[in-house]
Amino acid sequence: MKSILVTGAGKGIGLATTISLINEGYFVFALIKNKKDNKKFKNFKNIKIFNGNVNNIKKISSIIEYSNRVKNPITGLVNNAGIRQRKNFLKIGKKDLENIFETNFFSVFKIMQIFSKNLIKKKMKGSIVNIASIVGQSGFSELSAYGSTKGAIISLTKSFAVEFAKKNIRANCVSPGFTKTSFYEKFKKKKKLYKWTIDRIPLAKWGEPSDVADTVCFLISDKSNYINGENINVDGGWLSA
Repeated sequence: MKSILVTGAGKGIGLATTISLINEGYFVFALIKNKKDNKKFKNFKNIKIFNGNVNNIKKISSIIEYSNRVKNPITGLVNNAGIRQRKNFLKIGKKDLENIFETNFFSVFKIMQIFSKNLIKKKMKGSIVNIASIVGQSGFSELSAYGSTKGAIISLTKSFAVEFAKKNIRANCVSPGFTKTSFYEKFKKKKKLYKWTIDRIPLAKWGEPSDVADTVCFLISDKSNYINGENINVDGGWLSA
């Protein structure tokens, strides 16, 4: 049984991905920020929950070390955890940039380093899936900082994929479009804006977290052995329209 580390596993896409991976027969090491979300997995086997923040690199190292100790080494990584920031460009300060890059980019970079070093040491192949966003590829008002982190994630993934192919470690991105995560109900109340998104999406609907999760599961699996350095948009056709 292969083991996967999923960050931000307690909500939205991370939750759906964790459940999908378990149902596909994987063992999941789940990093969850809020302990209240632990109960969502009370009926699931093949999961080990750790509570903490992705910015705590010691926590990440301890999860990797634990998996080695129990002889269940992690060979798959899903970097899902992230924060959103909507702010007028002229009002974004240094602290704002530092905060969002620390969580959305620097933590991912460091986790990939820890993960890949462990795989190389053990001479094992692995797969990484980073969750980016269509915002990293297209302009959106008041999302310049957030979009910058996601654009950086896509670039990081491509460079890593080229450099570590010789070590048999693949890396790919999934970029969700408008998806029914925690902010969906609040967004839907903005009727005019919500209608604009529906009219703009060729499939005329928001995606389900499971739509993204299914793509992640494919990319983490051996079924995608020859896919490396790609960014797959799960956006209902938004970027193609």
